[in-house]
Formats: sequence, C-alpha cells, structure tokens
Amino acid sequence: MNVLVIGAGQMGSAFVRQLVRGGHQVSVTARNLAKAEALAVAYPGAAAVPSEGAAASADVVVVATGYGDALGALKSVGALDGKVVIDITNPLTADYMGLTIGHDTSAAEEIARALPGAEVVKAFNTVFAPVLADGADFGDGQRVSVFVASDSARAKRVASDIAEAIGFEVIDAGGLVNARYLEPLAGLNIYLGYGAGLGTGIAPTWLRKA
Repeated sequence: MNVLVIGAGQMGSAFVRQLVRGGHQVSVTARNLAKAEALAVAYPGAAAVPSEGAAASADVVVVATGYGDALGALKSVGALDGKVVIDITNPLTADYMGLTIGHDTSAAEEIARALPGAEVVKAFNTVFAPVLADGADFGDGQRVSVFVASDSARAKRVASDIAEAIGFEVIDAGGLVNARYLEPLAGLNIYLGYGAGLGTGIAPTWLRKA
C-alpha cells in the first residue's frame, strides 16, 4: 500500500519504521519538513514530502499528530475523499492526564464529521510509541492488542492488515462511536505509564477464556 504518515514525532517515527519494514510505499510529512526529511534518512525507503498535495497518491493516511493539530494537518495534504484515514490521536489535556472531549463524541468522530468523504478508522491510539516501534511481542505468548473501530469495513480491514503484519493482535471494537471508549482507555494507559510511573512498555488488552 501507499501510505502517507503525517507527523514526525515518536508515533510518526514508529509508523514509518514499521511500514518501511513491511514493504509499503511510505511518504512522511510534517509541519517541520526537516524532521520528516530526517526520518526518511533514518529509514531508507521512506520519502519526505511537503504537505501540499501529499495525499494525492496515498491509499492510506495515518494522522500521527496531536489531536489539536490533526484536522489542520489532514486538510493541508489535499483531498481525502475515498482515502482511509487511520486516526491514532487522543484528545488530551495539556498535562496528558485528562481528556478534553468525551461521552457524547470523540476525536475520531469529530475528524470524520469534518472530513465526510474520508473513511476514518480509530486504531493504534492505545499503543505507546516505543511498543509500536519495537513490536507487539511481549514474550511468553503475550501480544499487544490494537483496537479497531470504524463505520467502514474497508477502513477496518486496512488498519487490521497493517496491525497484523506488524505482529499485533487485532480486536474489532465496532463502529466509530466506540472511539468514545477507546480514547478514555488510552487515557488510562497514559496515566499508568506516566502518572503512576509504570513506563511506556505497557499496553491494554482483552483476555478471553479458552
């Protein structure tokens, strides 16, 4: 697949690393293009591109910015009609210890509402960047889960295929409305990682009795 990653921070870097290793055609753009260029140097096979028109040749767009910057970043890359948009954002407060929206909407729903032609899927928002970069295998048969929520079957399939190719277990979390649950779950994970001092080598999952 031809994948555009928007954002050159920790999550953007982790996505570029894994997508290049998976054999995808990867483009990366960022508000600071020099950071995108540095990523392309670090992961040969990726190409840094300016934001204007960057989505034209992409099948999939991963928005790896903060939620506050997500809509502006998505609109900057051109028309997204018919594109799968993987939303990994969480609507966090400035101290990362709370959410700015919830209960009756979610970051993913707000993005989908603003981009009605795109096929938005919530995924990877509960995975810390080091876990995404290093891989899903926690040893002893434990694999990190990626929860996938969307109203588009195609978007779910694309996000699931990417996650499974990296080694993650995929859990179908239903329609996009259930991003209202996934974003608080990510908030809890962030609290445990940073607020409670457990570090970033953790991840939520669901166990099913055999």
